[in-house]
Amino acid sequence: MAEFFAFLLSYETLRVIWWLFIGILLIGFAITDGFDLGVGTLLPFLGRNDEERRVIINVVGPTWEGNQVWFILGGGAVFAAWPPVYATAFSGFFIALILTLFAMILRPVGFDYRSKLPDPRWRNFWDWGLFVGGAVPALVFGGAFGNLLRGVPFHFDADLRAYYTGGFFGLLNPFGLLAGVVSLSMLVMHGAVYLQLRTEGEIQQRARQIVALAVKVFVGAFALAGLWLLIGVDGYRLEHFAGVAAPSNPLTKTVVRDGGAWLAQYGQYPWMLLAPLTGFGGAALVWLFSQRQQPGRGFIASSLVLAGVILTAGFSLFPFIMPSSSDPNSSLMVWDATSSHLTLKWMFGVTVVFLPIVLVYTTWVFSKLRGTVTVAQVRAADKVMY
Repeated sequence: MAEFFAFLLSYETLRVIWWLFIGILLIGFAITDGFDLGVGTLLPFLGRNDEERRVIINVVGPTWEGNQVWFILGGGAVFAAWPPVYATAFSGFFIALILTLFAMILRPVGFDYRSKLPDPRWRNFWDWGLFVGGAVPALVFGGAFGNLLRGVPFHFDADLRAYYTGGFFGLLNPFGLLAGVVSLSMLVMHGAVYLQLRTEGEIQQRARQIVALAVKVFVGAFALAGLWLLIGVDGYRLEHFAGVAAPSNPLTKTVVRDGGAWLAQYGQYPWMLLAPLTGFGGAALVWLFSQRQQPGRGFIASSLVLAGVILTAGFSLFPFIMPSSSDPNSSLMVWDATSSHLTLKWMFGVTVVFLPIVLVYTTWVFSKLRGTVTVAQVRAADKVMY
């Protein structure tokens, strides 16, 4: 037993564990807040009148704030476990992140203030505000992963000060935009199948049609992104580094760019193919369950799609977290971008205690809030509901 805990709490093991934990937090955020973003994106299109739009808003109204916990936890975990990644990414992606923040600010304001006035122009304005608050983050998050796979233009000097040499418009490259389409279509699919689960009548039927369309767009974009990675994007390969238990210093390794390197993991570890296969297979199941009017199973399948796509990106990048296109040797990896051993140990203990609590609480909340939202309910609780 002592040997097991010594292995579990070793520096190299904790570095991998925190890579897994941050992956879990990203998946949790995508599954819970992802359908909020998808529903917001669909709001102006699925709701044909004010009452229908209020139904759609109240489907996610009771839970959207709680779902933000995963976003906050993910950001906090990156800050604590991978400080160089946090610092470099937030400076390099500053404008994109500020736009995302401003878009997300529209969500609480839109939810709370939309129905304060009966003026149709006022309500329509906030409906489009909720659309922006859903679509922009979905695009930016996907685009960020796309740019990570292409490499980010930054480097470190001898004192480990990071210098970002790119610009905002450089992030809007074709592959980054394609990754944004993958993310947006995936979250629209997730939001649409959730609406199919939680609504009735015409809204439910429109959501069912959107599910079918979003699945097609997602599958096409995801397949194209994989093909592009294979033949059009140079990956990164680690040739030499200080070791898995060495102190974090991104300048003690040698990295080379190599075409097709991002897919080399799948040949070395075939079990990793389960991730992209889950993405494609889950999308097929989403379409099947949605067409059979089984949206509960469709939502589970959609959650598997999100997990599969995020794991595909993570497996492809591993052990890299944030590759550098301008100086590959400055790339940040699991082995040289973490906090100290002591910090990771303390954080591991805290996470083991509190992450299950968050999971149990989230499960309990959704178990209590199951059921459909109808126009009749909105009319009956006109002054109470959003």
